[in-house]
Amino acid sequence: MKTSTEQQRAFLADFHSMSTFGATAGGGVDRQAATAADGQTRNWFRGLVEGHGFKVRYDQVGNQFTLVELVPDAPYIAIGSHLDSQPLGGRFDGAYGVLAGAHAAMRLREALGDQGGIPLYNIVIVNWFNEEGCRFKPSMMGSSVFTGKLPVARVLATQDPHGVTVREALEAIGTIGDFSLEVAAYLEIHIEQGRSLEDGGLSIGLVESTWGANKYEFVVHGEQAHTGATVIADRSDALLGASSLVVAAREIANQFTTDDHMVITSCGEFTVFPNSPVVVANRVNLLVDVRSTDPTVLAAADAELHRRVAEIARWAAVRIERGAEHIWAAKEYDAAGLLLAAASAEKLGLPYGTVRTRAGHDSTNMKDIVPTIMLFVPSVEGISHNEHELTSDTDMLAGVDLLTDLAGRLVTGELVHP
Repeated sequence: MKTSTEQQRAFLADFHSMSTFGATAGGGVDRQAATAADGQTRNWFRGLVEGHGFKVRYDQVGNQFTLVELVPDAPYIAIGSHLDSQPLGGRFDGAYGVLAGAHAAMRLREALGDQGGIPLYNIVIVNWFNEEGCRFKPSMMGSSVFTGKLPVARVLATQDPHGVTVREALEAIGTIGDFSLEVAAYLEIHIEQGRSLEDGGLSIGLVESTWGANKYEFVVHGEQAHTGATVIADRSDALLGASSLVVAAREIANQFTTDDHMVITSCGEFTVFPNSPVVVANRVNLLVDVRSTDPTVLAAADAELHRRVAEIARWAAVRIERGAEHIWAAKEYDAAGLLLAAASAEKLGLPYGTVRTRAGHDSTNMKDIVPTIMLFVPSVEGISHNEHELTSDTDMLAGVDLLTDLAGRLVTGELVHP
């Protein structure tokens, strides 16, 4: 059995190797779902785990499953996250959790063999397809299919901005199949993507609940015209309407945030047509999201957003079309799982606290079907979706230690019993 130091060195070496795929000049990665860089990372990961005797399979939407059989024919404890990234994203978001899961499984299999432990479950490490949702919408696509929230056919037919379908993209990188399996519980570790752990001097965050989030695609329709020759009174400027919607979203966040609860709004995507310096825009596609921990406040902020949409359409003389939406409610994670995670952290002497997740994760879907535990490690200065995203080696290694201990508890039935 490897020493603790050898295990730590192995993880850090693998993390460094993984980070070379899709590497950007600014120190981050660009591995959007089912691109060549994503395919290379998936193949590298497959080689890594197969080198340790694990088996790899793919389902119909490209979810990548690494199977660690401890008990023939038993259900699986799933440990997962995602290897895809945002454009010019960070090295840690998602990818850390997948690799940590693999190393936890390696350590656990070795420990059970040496110490004679009696597992009741097998382990599967899952690399979920298209968690980020930047090339194909919506985000958390693979776990949405797995949990029955999205139909396979619709996902496979979804197109990226260049007209490439999910099916075509997955076939191009060779990571599509027909595998399925039964999962008894789910465990995910992720960087916090915020600063509360760092500010509190904590090594581990135990995620107690999600924020609610309403994400909308809007299309603002105007009339194309000459920017010099067309007087203001005659314009139907799609860009004016879309820009007003972005400002309205920020005003709504300010309006509904109080000392007791917070509302966050964003416009993360904005595409102008025809995007010429001498043409009044005829169309703008944008995505606006509204998030809060309080469902009543979220509902009120959401209603105000749509009231403002109608008001802006009248004022700017444009038509605003509401397209696809992606919504999840504020919901607690498994209470027994939270206690179990706390017990592991205390056993290892890791300072921890409870947090909520503002971002969506694949655990957001999985918690709706099986007992689910979500863990955070600190993000330096809270930076994420950015090439400068950083989590220290010390915090990453502490997270792997916690994940290993907690996974051992799960496979021996401490959370769910067969």
